[in-house]
Amino acid sequence: MELKVTIYDVEQGVALVTLNRPDRLNAWSVRMETEYRLCLETADADPDVRVIVVTGAGRGFCAGADMRALDDMADTGGYPEGAVPSAEPAVPPAGRPPERPDFGHIHTFVLGLRKPVIAAVNGAAAGVGFVLMCYADIRFAADDAKLTTSFGRLGLPAEHGVSWVLSRLLGPAHAADILFSSRVVLGGEAERIGLVNKALPLDELLPFTLQYARRMAAEISPAALAMMKRQLWGDLLGDLDTAASRSVTEMLAMIAAPDFAEGVAAFQERRPPRFAPLPD
Repeated sequence: MELKVTIYDVEQGVALVTLNRPDRLNAWSVRMETEYRLCLETADADPDVRVIVVTGAGRGFCAGADMRALDDMADTGGYPEGAVPSAEPAVPPAGRPPERPDFGHIHTFVLGLRKPVIAAVNGAAAGVGFVLMCYADIRFAADDAKLTTSFGRLGLPAEHGVSWVLSRLLGPAHAADILFSSRVVLGGEAERIGLVNKALPLDELLPFTLQYARRMAAEISPAALAMMKRQLWGDLLGDLDTAASRSVTEMLAMIAAPDFAEGVAAFQERRPPRFAPLPD
């Protein structure tokens, strides 16, 4: 597929996915949804990619659904034909953990990828753009970025399961405040309440994010990253005893794998590790 509303670049083990409708603050469309998923799944399958960074072109990250599409939906009382989101989880792509079907929906699929996804929120993130940000594993934002759910102002519920992830990121009280009020949260406040990991001046945001991602790509075992991401999100759906028991089983298996031997050798020899990419 030719990319028309996204840009995809790979450098130093990092795939940079840029939402690219700057004249409309990267408003979400059916085309962008298709391209976004294609870009992330392409990166997840590429052995040259170890970390994925998502950002927006121009002044916005993603200002929500395109208003022209919202006008049509209000007139017809439904989604455009062929664009209705399914209430059922999709079949996980090849290579994804089969025991995590709840990560197969339209936006939750990001949690089921093997590689970390980092959002560099450079500007407005509203509605579906807010959802996009929340499903990244790590979030950095410009300190003046405007973040808002906006659902209530449009007479809509919390979309795409974001109430689940938001309450786990912030706790119920902060999640209720942000969801129920639809108020705007700036990047600085978002850092204080834990909505983003760090807020920075806009001109520092992408360089910082890429440096962070490249360091992760260079120093951390891809197999370990994939396993820890699987543990982080998968364990939220289970109980503590199961998580602890499974972690022992996985640790014993990974001790016998090449990355552990390479990690120990690199530490002892005081050199960068040379980890193999994830298998197809």
